[in-house]
Amino acid sequence: MTVTVAPHAGFCFGVDRAVNMALDAKEKCCTLGEIIHNRSVTRELEEKGIRIIDAPEEAQPGETVLIRSHGVGKDIYDRLEAAGIPYRDGTCPFVKRIQRIAAKCSGEGMTVIIVGDADHPEVRGIAGHGGDSVVIVPDIQALELQLKNICENFQKKVAIMPQTTYNIVRWKECRDLAETFPGVTVYDTICEATALRQKESEELARQSDVMIVLGGHHSSNTRKLAEICARHCEHTYAAEDLAELRMMIPEGIFHKDVRLGITAGASTPAHIIKEVVNHMNEIYEENTTFEENFEEQLEASFKRIYTGNRVKGTVVAVNNTEAVVDLGTKQTGYVSRDELTDDPSQTPADVVSVGDVIDLIVEKINDAEGTVQLSKKKIDAMKGFDDIVKAKESGEILEGTVTGIVKGGLTLMYNGVRVFIPNSQATARRNDKLEPLVKTVQRFKVIEVNEQRNRAVGSIRQVLSAERDAAKNAFWENAKVGDVFKGEVKSITSYGAFVDLGGIDGMVHISELSWDRIRHPSEVVSVGDELEVYIKELDPEKDRISLGYKKDEDNPWVKFDKEYSIGDVITGKVVSVTPFGAFVRIMPGIDGLVHISQLADRKVNDVKEVVSVGDEVTAKITDADSEKKRISLSIRALSEDGEEE
Repeated sequence: MTVTVAPHAGFCFGVDRAVNMALDAKEKCCTLGEIIHNRSVTRELEEKGIRIIDAPEEAQPGETVLIRSHGVGKDIYDRLEAAGIPYRDGTCPFVKRIQRIAAKCSGEGMTVIIVGDADHPEVRGIAGHGGDSVVIVPDIQALELQLKNICENFQKKVAIMPQTTYNIVRWKECRDLAETFPGVTVYDTICEATALRQKESEELARQSDVMIVLGGHHSSNTRKLAEICARHCEHTYAAEDLAELRMMIPEGIFHKDVRLGITAGASTPAHIIKEVVNHMNEIYEENTTFEENFEEQLEASFKRIYTGNRVKGTVVAVNNTEAVVDLGTKQTGYVSRDELTDDPSQTPADVVSVGDVIDLIVEKINDAEGTVQLSKKKIDAMKGFDDIVKAKESGEILEGTVTGIVKGGLTLMYNGVRVFIPNSQATARRNDKLEPLVKTVQRFKVIEVNEQRNRAVGSIRQVLSAERDAAKNAFWENAKVGDVFKGEVKSITSYGAFVDLGGIDGMVHISELSWDRIRHPSEVVSVGDELEVYIKELDPEKDRISLGYKKDEDNPWVKFDKEYSIGDVITGKVVSVTPFGAFVRIMPGIDGLVHISQLADRKVNDVKEVVSVGDEVTAKITDADSEKKRISLSIRALSEDGEEE
């Protein structure tokens, strides 16, 4: 028989935190209701002298009230404080988050809908923070009725959030429905540890012949685990402990080929799981293998940690402000967003995910609350600085994200280490702007390290320069006249445009930009334009590349020769007037000259007496020389032709 235990079976971090808070308490305590839904834990607390009360006023003088992981409503806090009763808050951080959301939305005039069990203490506590605007629904059918009533009849804005242990599949159905109604804001408040446990249990049930679900019968998340497993495994048994389990399981169900899966709710302590596993080991020792060693896990939970320790932790939950980590100890670890990353644009979910195993440094231990404050970025910085020191020695090129502009340059983050990039080392050209680099990943070389102060200076420019040199060498080895490139216009001068060919610049002379006469390259191209150019000339000694842009097929003289002949009559506009004649535009890029002697059938002393710029005239082509780019026109010839007729 093979026995497999779900990896995240048993106490979740919120329950573990509350139970340890009670077990480690030095003062006289009582709990407001059962601290968790598990009789074994309740008995253990009773043996320690921690009794259960139903209302704050039942606390005896000198007692500290422990608020359970399910949380309580705002009125309970008010009553405790009004009576001067000391209390310690064991509310799960994820439940606290929903309480804050409910209070905020209610304060903004929204109707708050909680999807969950109205009798569950967690739901009652959340409702107690939302005031009179709270509606509790158990399922999608009730949710749809409420949404139609509120949105269609009252037209109020609605905030919807599930109980932390609500079934993840059913919640997705509710969420999809809610998003079809206008004015509805949906909050995904199911605990990620709960979702992970449900997913693991479902997968294990699919692969097992028999499933055992351990946990209290009053535990919401345990009941949901049993429902999920029963859908995929016919022989699913839900029990609170080994004694109950032995009464439930029929004889003969286990044999050598049986695949047994075990999972447990968030309120099930490890010793109950271990007891069941050991029982299986005793009875079926000869043909049983186990995929989890609970002896080792239990021993690990008693290990001690100290401030400054390097530890490994498994991420069990992530929210907008922090990541919650299982350290394998009695304490619950928390890594705030500021200790996860230095990048203000990143959320904890951008850095870590549930299930990640990460290296951390212990910052602060709170034994009273059973919590540990941890830092990821500091240990990342230690590792990152080691890499930087090595890169300085080896000349290795590193990659980092530019986080901002500071006095004198840029800051860049490499594996948790802030690297300063001076202005002179930030760009390929000194006048290039720095703003486009912010929030981009850049390659850099380490040019200076101060190990005592953990500071480093880097250069992006050296990398760009090395890449440019390599591109130049490759270009000169392979380039030849006539090669065609696509490149970006990097700069413009009065005599031409410089085009980046991929690490090396070539120049298109003004005369090569257009077949028309232009006064400045900016009439044709702009910085940033992509041009298709070809190599006209190469001068490796002077490192000069002359480029051509205008194409032969666009040559207006070629078009002229195809379309016109001597003797043809054209009509065009006068584009300029000189003392010796007028230039007439025949076609774009081609002007012909009407000499002063050819302007009329009479003597003309002043060209302006006959034509002005902009006039449309008809003339005869009397001569054309494409090589010399000269065309002679005559208006007088038209008169003479008329006389001959």
